[in-house]
Amino acid sequence: MTGRDIVRKVIRFEAPGILPCNLPVCDDMEWVNMTPYVEQNPREGMDEWGCEWANIGTCMKGEVKNPPLKDLNDFFDHPLPSLTKPGMWTPVEQARERNPDRYLIGMGGTLYERIHLLAGLEETWMAIASEPELVGQVVDRLVDFNIQIAERYAAADYDGFFMLDDWGVQDRLMIHPESWRNIWKPRYARLFSRVHELGLHTFLHSCGYILAILGDLIEAGLDVIQMDQQQNMGLDQLSAFAGRITFYSPVDIQRTMVTGSADEIRAYAREMVLKLGTPKGGFIPKMYGDPVGAGHSQAALDTMFDEFLKIRNQDLNAFYMRNAQ
Repeated sequence: MTGRDIVRKVIRFEAPGILPCNLPVCDDMEWVNMTPYVEQNPREGMDEWGCEWANIGTCMKGEVKNPPLKDLNDFFDHPLPSLTKPGMWTPVEQARERNPDRYLIGMGGTLYERIHLLAGLEETWMAIASEPELVGQVVDRLVDFNIQIAERYAAADYDGFFMLDDWGVQDRLMIHPESWRNIWKPRYARLFSRVHELGLHTFLHSCGYILAILGDLIEAGLDVIQMDQQQNMGLDQLSAFAGRITFYSPVDIQRTMVTGSADEIRAYAREMVLKLGTPKGGFIPKMYGDPVGAGHSQAALDTMFDEFLKIRNQDLNAFYMRNAQ
């Protein structure tokens, strides 16, 4: 089987018998995005949406200094990034020929984060509480924008469409779950339905404590949840969703990868495979995109890579049988 076959089978729970990987030491996936990528958050300077960024730390991303929209109603007159710049889609159009055996994944945008990047968190949260219909109309425009992006990836024979929306703080959802269900759930469902019609799997990055909506995201049509932290929720609680969605994750980036010993990193990696995945699929290990900013040592990274590679190099069904409790 090719890497493309393995990843597709794991997401579909079709028992490939091997652990897929998206790691420097073993990679079945290839990320190729439009250039420029419309949701690239720079360390400093202006992004594609007209937001000015600044950075005072060591991490790769900055923060928006002054949100350009003073009122969310202004969003409808605010120009969306161009999707027709010369050469913008050339890397995407060439990606399959250059990666015939890999699972191709391309990045789309957001349905929440871009709103508060443009208008600020306070304005966004006030609008969610007082003008939910207005917020819904804003999200609808973002859904349509993302569908256009997904259609370009599908035309280039891609496999997955990746979106980003951090919905949680450390111990709860960022907004009330019912507000999320009323405004965002039906719109994720519309977007995911179209992405599935195009033949792509749906991916969503979302960090924080998102247990309250993970079941809703599955109902809306999410295939893969990409979460970089899990220990704030606990693997035991997340394991309730094993077999219903694929987890695409590194070892927890805030705790074990920062403070764990080599033995603890290895044990946690094994526990992730056992509790978040199943013998038929449901788990893909990856690395965090900004290990320096997160405080990960090279030794910790090498340990994580090695442990996932050890699992990769054995029959997955046998691994689950040996470690069954």
